[in-house]
Amino acid sequence: RFIRNLSEESIPRLCRDVYKRFFEQAPSGQNYFKQSTTRLYFIASKVMEMCMEIYKRPRELMEDISALGLRHVGYGIPTELFMPFVEAWSQAIYAMNVDEKTAASIRWSLTLISKSLIRTIVEGSTLVMKAINTNSALKFHKAISVTSRKKREQELLRVTVGTQSISPLLWAIQNGSFQVARAMIADLLTIRADRDNYYYGCDDLFRR
Repeated sequence: RFIRNLSEESIPRLCRDVYKRFFEQAPSGQNYFKQSTTRLYFIASKVMEMCMEIYKRPRELMEDISALGLRHVGYGIPTELFMPFVEAWSQAIYAMNVDEKTAASIRWSLTLISKSLIRTIVEGSTLVMKAINTNSALKFHKAISVTSRKKREQELLRVTVGTQSISPLLWAIQNGSFQVARAMIADLLTIRADRDNYYYGCDDLFRR
């Protein structure tokens, strides 16, 4: 009810207060929030929307959060920034003189969402995804070198957390990490063999 009843004037004021407190608590967060003010307000509005949706459709929202967390893996967002973000929101809400029950419910939902995001990011942060974030072919080769022939295609084409998945190769291309993307395609199109099978990633590349 509190979020739904926020006026058009109070929403921008709340957003400004949240980001001001967040950047004071975690200055490094400014490196990941370089968007325009309009975009920052949009992110804040999505946060408020999720706080309401967690009570209405928790199962569906958890799937949405998993998908969002996997995108954050690609962005290389440090998990250490999530709790200061939650704290900034909590302090900004308290500063609006809301009642204790409302503030506690919003903090609970924010904490649950952030912990779910952190879990998704930790589980989805493979060595290959980390190499993509640096656009280093050398780091990619080191990352994939520990993967068996049989599992290389899966490592390069699908990272799954819960019911959501992301393609590291597609993400590398979309993110402009072309050095790693080129190395990934070359690796997929390399013929390998063991005693029982040949492995060639061409079919898997187009199946994805």
